[in-house]
Amino acid sequence: MNPRPKRPVDRRLLAALAEHPVMASLVGAEMADRFTTTSTPLGILASVPLGDLEATVRRTAAAGKIVFVNMDSTPGLGHDPGALTYLKGIGAVGVCSTRAAIVERAAGLGLLAMQKVFVTDRSNLQRSFQSIARSHPDLVQLMPAVVLPYVERQAKELGVPYLAAGFVQSPADVAGALAHGAAGVCTSDEDLWELRRSALRAF
Repeated sequence: MNPRPKRPVDRRLLAALAEHPVMASLVGAEMADRFTTTSTPLGILASVPLGDLEATVRRTAAAGKIVFVNMDSTPGLGHDPGALTYLKGIGAVGVCSTRAAIVERAAGLGLLAMQKVFVTDRSNLQRSFQSIARSHPDLVQLMPAVVLPYVERQAKELGVPYLAAGFVQSPADVAGALAHGAAGVCTSDEDLWELRRSALRAF
């Protein structure tokens, strides 16, 4: 059986990250509401109860945002195909998960997909990157950000834009991630959300 061909990177994501390298991590509906008033185009939504999820997703979409729903951190949401169909039905643009099967199924429904990877050691790194090579996500989220200097070569070989997350606390952290090949970062630090790539030249 031939592997599924790699999808081209979504132009909306490339255009957004070219100017705005910070993706907002949105923990709860209130943070998501504040996000809609910013210039930041990209976000990841987590910890929103299922009963509030549709309204929150629709508010971010109405604000013109590209938001991924973290399926691993949404109370009451499963990981079966029905969960993906539900998310598409409420207007979700993309999903985020550690599960490669979710990423593959999302593509079939026309959803953007981000695969989250926790790097704990070299053997874990190899398994995770093999999974990414099979699932072909639109984006990869690498955690924690401090491992980037050690995985930069392998990450670049994936041919998928990757974002650093975890312990991103300053503009210098953002600049450092970009210097090690990341297309951007993910952070819940609202002071960093509206950083533009041009503002990082001093770091």
